Amino acid sequence: MDRRGFFRAGAHAAVAGAIVAGPSGPAQAAPRAGAGTPAILAGYSAADHRRRLENVGLCQRAIRTCMRRHLITSYLPAQCCYNLGEYPCRKPWDPDEYDERELDKLREHGIQLIQVFDEWNDSLRLFGGHKLTALNAAGFRRFVEMVHRRGMKIITYLSSGYLQRTDPDFRPEWAREGDVVVVGYWNMARCSPASPGWRAYLLPHVGRILDDYGLDGLYNDWGYLPNKQGRPAKPTKDEVPAFEESPALDGAVADLLQLIYAEVHRRGGIVKLHADGANQPMVGGAKVYDYLWVGEGVGNAEGLREAVKNHPPYVVPCLDMTFAKIQSDDEPYLHAIPYMQFPVLQAGRPFTGERGMIPGVPYPFGDKDFWVQRCQTIWKHYQAHTNGPFTYGGWDAVPGRAETRPTHARWLRQYLPLAEEGTWAWLEIGDSTVFARPLPAGVVASAFANREVYLVLANFGQAAAEVACCDAYVPVANPSAAPARQWSLPRRSLHILRRTV
Repeated sequence: MDRRGFFRAGAHAAVAGAIVAGPSGPAQAAPRAGAGTPAILAGYSAADHRRRLENVGLCQRAIRTCMRRHLITSYLPAQCCYNLGEYPCRKPWDPDEYDERELDKLREHGIQLIQVFDEWNDSLRLFGGHKLTALNAAGFRRFVEMVHRRGMKIITYLSSGYLQRTDPDFRPEWAREGDVVVVGYWNMARCSPASPGWRAYLLPHVGRILDDYGLDGLYNDWGYLPNKQGRPAKPTKDEVPAFEESPALDGAVADLLQLIYAEVHRRGGIVKLHADGANQPMVGGAKVYDYLWVGEGVGNAEGLREAVKNHPPYVVPCLDMTFAKIQSDDEPYLHAIPYMQFPVLQAGRPFTGERGMIPGVPYPFGDKDFWVQRCQTIWKHYQAHTNGPFTYGGWDAVPGRAETRPTHARWLRQYLPLAEEGTWAWLEIGDSTVFARPLPAGVVASAFANREVYLVLANFGQAAAEVACCDAYVPVANPSAAPARQWSLPRRSLHILRRTV
């Protein structure tokens, strides 16, 4: 929830060129969401194991170099950021039959994980709560039960750094002078991870939030400015300098994030982390997340892809449509799928924009604030188009795009077999015997091996390209097509292929 990059550098340039989708074909049934990832290959017969091992061995021999190799386990790629309602608001949201119907649609879509954003809490204390409690406790518990009843998991927002400076619990010694974010209705300090006082306040809430509401994990908007980005240098009087701090290592925050990760995992939960823009946390290789959400404030899809393609998995891209421009609904998938990533879906209740104009709520920069202006634009469109298509979040397109959901569902059906539990992935193949001749400039290939072998071909170039494979494949989107070794890739297109024996 940090838009300061917008003020530092402004919106990036839009990506040039449109995407031509891969071959289309008959609709396939979407795999149904379960309560979690399956037990490790528990249902595999000896024949299944033999087939998997043979396929993995085939790829091991054929692929001599690649950017990254990874064994896929405990991966839920079908994620949705669900808007519960407006906040700030005149009246707290209260889940009802609308949410029952919406969650039914998301279950049928194939969604596995629901993420609830900052509107779940009462950060301004408008209704007697605070940033670490639900705006409507009974309603939120009811919503959690709705999600679980449909076999999906749910995580909710927490910040390991942000706290309103106007909150009565805030103590100035928790944050360095000038380490603040002021945008929209937020007037937040970035509390220091080296502050014992802040830790003593925050950490007990981590387990309480999970236990009180029956959640499956947390989305941590870390609320921290890294050393390499010019964090205010003067420590607070409360800080204890226990760790190395350098542009390459944020020592105290690495320790704090590991503690949060351990507490959530002690309960079998999930940690999703947001470390601003396209950043990964500089934590010296420590395990601090299961999913890393990237894309806030990023307006160049090409740049986002290059920045995050080798981040440790699992990366969940979400282009910030406040700044980004896409010329096709397929574009986010072109940039994500070759790198074992899948974009988040935004859904839930319409984001009406009213939260940017609630009487009595202070907006420090008023109508000059870009977030307030965006809310006003969304509100006007919502009033004029009561039947949609709607915007569903602060990062979503304005106006909403009618093709967003069907496009997400179409690519999800193709992607889920690639991400099956126990799959080995070879991302950005280098030297190999997979192809009869070198890949053309601008074309990237990745392979996924389990009981089947899949090949992902992405043409990022502005011209059509021809790819010659040594084995025959069929397009996943059209499995009845004749197997082929030669593939024509239109400019800026993505193909997912399955190897035939």
